[in-house]
Parts: sequence; C-alpha cells; structure tokens
Amino acid sequence: MTATLSLEQLNERLINCRKCPRLVEWREEVAAKKRKAYLDWDYWGKPVPGFGDISGRVMVVGLAPGAHGSNRTGRMFTGDASGDFLYAALYKAGFANQAKPTSANDGLVLSDLFITAVCRCTPPRNKLQRGEIDNCREYLDGEFMLMKNLRVIVALGSIAFHEVITMLERNLGIQFTPRAKFSHGHVNCLSKDGNPILFVISSYHPSRQNTQTGRLTKSMFDEVWDKVNQALK
Repeated sequence: MTATLSLEQLNERLINCRKCPRLVEWREEVAAKKRKAYLDWDYWGKPVPGFGDISGRVMVVGLAPGAHGSNRTGRMFTGDASGDFLYAALYKAGFANQAKPTSANDGLVLSDLFITAVCRCTPPRNKLQRGEIDNCREYLDGEFMLMKNLRVIVALGSIAFHEVITMLERNLGIQFTPRAKFSHGHVNCLSKDGNPILFVISSYHPSRQNTQTGRLTKSMFDEVWDKVNQALK
C-alpha cells in the first residue's frame, strides 16, 4: 500500500499513526512532562518521519526516537548525544553540511543520504515490543521503495540490522542463506548476475551507552562511513 504513496503522503500517514497504544501514551506523556532542561520547548510528541535526501544513494536505519531527542525536536537523531555523534561523522564523511544538530530548523541539510528508523515513536526504557516493530514496517517499506537510487544501507545496531535484512527479503523476494549476522563494520553485498546492486553495512548504534564505554569510538565509526563511500564508488 505505501509503495504507491509519495514521501509527503507517507509522512502524513505516519505522523497521524496511533497503532500502538503503549507508545502513543508514552510519547505524549514525555512531551507533556518534559525534561527540566527543555521546559521552554514545545515537544513534537508524535511519530518521527525520516529525514534527508530521499533521492540519495544511502539509507541509514536506527532503532527509535530518543525520548528527549527526536521526540522533542521532531527530526531523526536530533537533540541528543546519539545524534551529535552521528552527524559529526556524517559531516566528516561529506553527507551533511554541518556537524551539530540542534533543532528541526537549524539549517542542517543531508546530501545523498536519508535517515530513518525501525520504529517512529519513543519507547519506554528504549525497549520495543515485536508487535510495535511490525506496526511500523509499512513506513520503512514505503521509504525503501521510494529510494530509487539506493546503493547502501547502514544499519545502526543489531535490531536495525535484522529488520533491514527482513525488509530486503520481504520487498525483494530474496533469502539470505545463511542468515546474515550482525557484526560491527561488516559489509553484506547483494549481487545480480555477478554485479553488486546493494550493500548492507552494520555498525554499533551511536548510543551514549556505546560511545561513553568505548565500545564505539569515533575512529571505528569513521571507518564505517569510509566503507560507505568506498561502496558508492
């Protein structure tokens, strides 16, 4: 159904989505109570649409909006430490015109790259339920079908990676045998008639838990984007 929708139509449908009562209640509760540091903000408090260049060759797939990040700003990976880490790397790699995201109106522009997520509502304790992921499938599917020039998908975290693999199997009618496994920096290549048509690159998620513990360093993350640029060549 979503494959025939324009990005504007898909986003309108997404923003008005109330399929998951638990997530609707939580995102709106967070938006109403706010965090002390953001009391002067008018929180977004709705499902967060994808952001960037839908005609680009790169899709980045995260997990879900942060409670006081994207759920506050209304733009993917904006307003929290994960976004700061991600956009700094994208700027360095040539996909963003600035390194520090602050709000949906900060002038940030992405080139040749579109950022989205498995789930569009912030979940309590960052834990998603299987049915909630399934309810959001149509939006990721719709964006995927709209990216006619897509060459590389970067999956941030193991859940995003497995959902990307499932999405490709579902939409392209393929089967990964053996089942693709998550590993930081690993490049999976889909080929047709011996020619590569799509690369899936997996990375640890740039969450504060990963970056502050050293599980994901700036150099490790930069290597991921180096691989993206190599794949595009």
